[in-house]
Order: sequence, then structure tokens, then C-alpha cells
Amino acid sequence: MSNYLVALEAAWLVRDVEAIDDAIGVAVSEAGRRLNEANKEFVDVEVGATPCPACGEPFDSAFIAASTALVGLMLEIEVFNADSEEHATRIAKSEIGGALRDVPLDVLDVIETEADDEDE
Repeated sequence: MSNYLVALEAAWLVRDVEAIDDAIGVAVSEAGRRLNEANKEFVDVEVGATPCPACGEPFDSAFIAASTALVGLMLEIEVFNADSEEHATRIAKSEIGGALRDVPLDVLDVIETEADDEDE
């Protein structure tokens, strides 16, 4: 059994906003609040990054149209004692998806981390 760091991307809608910074702040705050209410304080919430199609440099994943923003959030969770990367992914989606119902989630990355000395 191994430990894994799983990064998921979430698509978060924010209504009635005019500025990108406001949309990002609201999205991170709302996601964090819902995770905390579900006792998932161990999930890290950050704004995602999207590469610029012209130059390739990353910028914040947020877009506003008609006072409605779509913000891409990156959610990281450490999964302990999983059988494989696929198992860790299923656990991460289950844990986060249960708290963030109706929020689309997609796997960004899965990294195997070192196990504790007790596990060996």
C-alpha cells in the first residue's frame, strides 16, 4: 500500500461578479467553506492555472461573461494506503465529490509519496 498526492481540477461557477479577482476569491472561499463543513479541512484549495495559447505562460483559470465567472480550482488531497494510482484517484474523487456535490471534477495529477516509517 502506498500514499499518493492527488490533484483534482474543479469547475466553479460564480454569479454576479465583475472582476476576475473577486470571482477567484468567492470561488476559493465557497469551496473551502463547503469542504470545512464536511470535515475535509485537509483538502488544499487553490486557483488553477491555464497556459496562454500564444506564449504558454500560465495565468489564473478564470473567465467572466455576462457577470458570471467560471473559475478553475485545483484541489489537492493526500490519500493514504491506496492500492494503486487508480484506487487513490477514486478515493480522492469520493472524498471531495461528496462535499462538493454537482461540481465537475477532473484528475490533474497523481504522485506517489513516501510512506511513513510505521507503514514499512
